[in-house]
Amino acid sequence: MTAAPPSVLFTDAADAELPRTQEPAFFADLHLDQVVGALVSGRGEYALAPFFHTPIRTLATVTHRQDVFRDLADPELAAGLAAFGAGLRAMRQQVRQARELHHPYQRESLLVDAIGTYCAAVREVTALLAGRDLRSAGLRAVHEYLAAYAGDARFTALAESTAALRARLAEIRYSLHISGGRVRVSGYEEQADYGARVVAVFERFGQEDTAGHRAPPAPNLAMNHVEEAVLDRVARLFPEPFAALDAHFAAHRDFLDPVVTAFDREIQFYLAYLDFTAPLKAAGLAFCLPEVDDTAKQTLVRDTFDLALAAKLVREGSPVVLNDVELSGPERVIVVSGPNQGGKTTFARAFGQLHHLAALGCPVPGTQARLFLCDQVFTHFEQGENLADLSGKLYDDLVRTHEILQRATPSSVVVMNEVFTSTTLADAVLLGTSVLRAVVARDLLCVCVTFVDELASLGPSTVSMVSTVAPDDPGHRTYRVVRRPADGLAHALSVAEKYRLTYRQLKARIAS
Repeated sequence: MTAAPPSVLFTDAADAELPRTQEPAFFADLHLDQVVGALVSGRGEYALAPFFHTPIRTLATVTHRQDVFRDLADPELAAGLAAFGAGLRAMRQQVRQARELHHPYQRESLLVDAIGTYCAAVREVTALLAGRDLRSAGLRAVHEYLAAYAGDARFTALAESTAALRARLAEIRYSLHISGGRVRVSGYEEQADYGARVVAVFERFGQEDTAGHRAPPAPNLAMNHVEEAVLDRVARLFPEPFAALDAHFAAHRDFLDPVVTAFDREIQFYLAYLDFTAPLKAAGLAFCLPEVDDTAKQTLVRDTFDLALAAKLVREGSPVVLNDVELSGPERVIVVSGPNQGGKTTFARAFGQLHHLAALGCPVPGTQARLFLCDQVFTHFEQGENLADLSGKLYDDLVRTHEILQRATPSSVVVMNEVFTSTTLADAVLLGTSVLRAVVARDLLCVCVTFVDELASLGPSTVSMVSTVAPDDPGHRTYRVVRRPADGLAHALSVAEKYRLTYRQLKARIAS
């Protein structure tokens, strides 16, 4: 039985084989679709989105990934791995360009260049990893593989023969004699290099660098018929290096090692996340690797925030509000009440994001975190009424809530935002109580944003948190969500705002 190839993402084959192609249903509600969209931007060739879609089910794999993130806290190591990725991207670009070329010698020459780029990247990343005290089992295993691979006689022969062939081709010198419509190719006999003189003459007419104004066009390497004819005649003048080129191409068509290319893809998972969080860290926001447990559901997170919103606010230069989350003992359900537009939904999104990111093995927003390893996240966010659906909004809420309760396991996390708002207060209390009791009975971790204050005191499993306002100005939201009993004003405020009867609304109407 052969050993499994080294991986920086997986320790369990079952995790590696999970379907990961489709975006989870809860992503849009939690704005994780925006986060992942930003993470994979510019990295389309790696198909990274599936890695961010699927939570890990084994604690060992989560720890495996966390250890890689700890190693990548070394900026030189992270930069070196980014350079390795850039080298293999350049190699793939050379391969793609070669496949589009028609002339065999030009195509083979560019593929030999690609092999040279590949060999250099492998040697550089092997030396990079050899010079580090690696903590993670994933990177240590990759380094052991690369050290053996790069030190193997076959790789050494490939690298050396490629370098020698490229040097032989680079040494070829020939002369072009152009007379009218005739071009003659002959050996170089120390004639004057008029090409260099022409370039020197026209250098004085060079434009200023405009790279900041437009992207450079992709090079068009295809030759016209005259250039192809010249190359054919050069090959006749120097048959030995071109015969060596043919032989080298035939012998090394499949030069890529699958473990090397798999590592190149997998390490981008980490580099993409680090690139995304870098500007947030520069703005003073903290990230930490959470203590993750697959049995205990006690939760503690300090100074956390909504990742998608924070990215937007940092770009705009606006401050980010931080919140804490804590559940201990039998506590499982956080009931969030308070005035509208007070940060309740943002808090709920952050709670869901925390658990999904922790289940990916990623650092989470916050200075300290202890989180339960969930198997999946379910969300129920208020949706606008569909006029084509004659069953009504309340029916839709009931059907969606029932589906969540049917599918959720004791290891799931549920985020509910403003459910049963289309019914009366009495019915909302009745339905909300029934749903939360079912959540508690299934031992689910849950955040429930609601205007129904009665839901915040259903028993020892529920915790009340309230979005706060400034003490001297009740109309000013702080966007801080704190742990305290519901104040009984949430429903009153929602009704007052619905009918434009809040203090500010009345004051504005009177002034007009």
